[in-house]
This record gives sequence, C-alpha cells and structure tokens, in this order.
Amino acid sequence: MDLSNLQPAEGSTKNGKRIGRGQGSGRGGTSTRGHKGDRARSGSKEKRHFEGGQTPMQRRLPKRGFKNVNRVEYAPLNLGALEALVQKTGSNTFDIASLVAAGVSRASDKIKLLGKGKLASKVTLKVHAASASAKAAIEALGGSIELV
Repeated sequence: MDLSNLQPAEGSTKNGKRIGRGQGSGRGGTSTRGHKGDRARSGSKEKRHFEGGQTPMQRRLPKRGFKNVNRVEYAPLNLGALEALVQKTGSNTFDIASLVAAGVSRASDKIKLLGKGKLASKVTLKVHAASASAKAAIEALGGSIELV
C-alpha cells in the first residue's frame, strides 16, 4: 500500500448536492436559493458577525472600563512563599534566575515582592519591584532588597 492507492472507508463520503441541473433533479429552478433577495444572487457573502440587519451585538452591549496599554503586570511573590522557598532550598540569597529556577515565575515575568505572610529569615533578594510593607519586613530582619 502506498499513497497512490489510498481510498476512504466505505460509506464515509458521499456525493454533494448537484444543484441547478434541471427540474427533474428536484434542485432546479431557484437551485435551493429561494426567490430573490441578496442570498439568491451570485457574489453574495455576509460578514461573520452580520445579524440580519438588527443592531449587532458589539453595538448593543455597553462599553465599560479602560485598558491601559502601558500597564506593567507583575508575578506576585509573597513573604510566606519566600520563607517556604528559604526552608526548601536552604539558601537565603535569591535573584531573578534562581526564582525562575525554583518555579516562582516564568523567565519573561517581572516579579514583585508583596507583604503577605511571615518571614523569619534574613534574606538578600533581587526583584523588579517590592511593596513598602515587604521591604520593611525584610529590612527589619537585617536583609536587603535590590530592585532590578
């Protein structure tokens, strides 16, 4: 068997409608297109979102909010998660590469340290951003944060 003698399975395909082949075929005359109107004509094509002339969905629904194209999204890193990472790895120095390797974020993400949870270890950290409460908590334990 090769590509030249492949055939579809028995009964898996059927012939299409042969329209416009005379009255005896049952599909002559208007050829299943009905009488007059745009869809009866050749070259008729409607847009995917056309709703038959009624007010389209994108005009009926209210427009709300504002999408800031300059917004910077951060991957959150809480103090509790940082403490768990210290316990797991035994290290107390973290930079972006080590946080990515630990599975805290993806390499393309920017990381922001947030103040949720308890930190019991002195930590040296390099991240993209940090909240004021997280910064205060780390500096209270004698650690340091460097913003990249």
